[in-house]
Amino acid sequence: MDNYFESPFRGVTLDRQVTHPNLIVGRYSYYSGYYHGHSFDDCARYLLPDDGADRLIIGSFCSIGTGAAFIMAGNQGHRHDWISTFPFYWMSEEPVFTGAANGYLAAGDTVIGNDVWIGAEAVILPGVRIADGAVIGTRALVTRDVAPYAIVGGNPAKVIRRRFEDRLVALLLDMRWWDWTDDQLRAAMPLLSSGAVEELHRHWIENIRPV
Repeated sequence: MDNYFESPFRGVTLDRQVTHPNLIVGRYSYYSGYYHGHSFDDCARYLLPDDGADRLIIGSFCSIGTGAAFIMAGNQGHRHDWISTFPFYWMSEEPVFTGAANGYLAAGDTVIGNDVWIGAEAVILPGVRIADGAVIGTRALVTRDVAPYAIVGGNPAKVIRRRFEDRLVALLLDMRWWDWTDDQLRAAMPLLSSGAVEELHRHWIENIRPV
């Protein structure tokens, strides 16, 4: 694919892509898989179809970079606390493995908040929760929960800094702009595409906040 802007994988919102029952996405979130040449289906690894299985939940207005991977299905039967990490139980076609115990352990839902930016080829491990407004660096390995508006990177991922000071983060979490209607977003778009958090908060109080 020579033309990025003609790629079928450029900025297609996830609500127009996903069909898996355990993959839940909010509005306007997108995956841009241009450089890897695949859709978001290839990013959700080992996502089980069963009722009650761990889910991948992605909020609204998330930007997910090419090649990002969400590792699902808990430990997939590999137990590092047992003598062997080999998943004997899941190789039942081999007679020698008869009688093996099922080592599968669920990790719980993997939850990505709203307005999260996940860089290219980042890897998110099972059961991790990434809070609203966080940024995940390119090729980061996220092994634990990420706080609101934190920027993390590395292997394993660690906090580099916060996007805003605590006082401004509290304002952003208070007004939850990602829940606003399309008309409300349109009216606030000049502020949303700026760093004027306090001004946006005043706009919310004066025009949007429920009485």
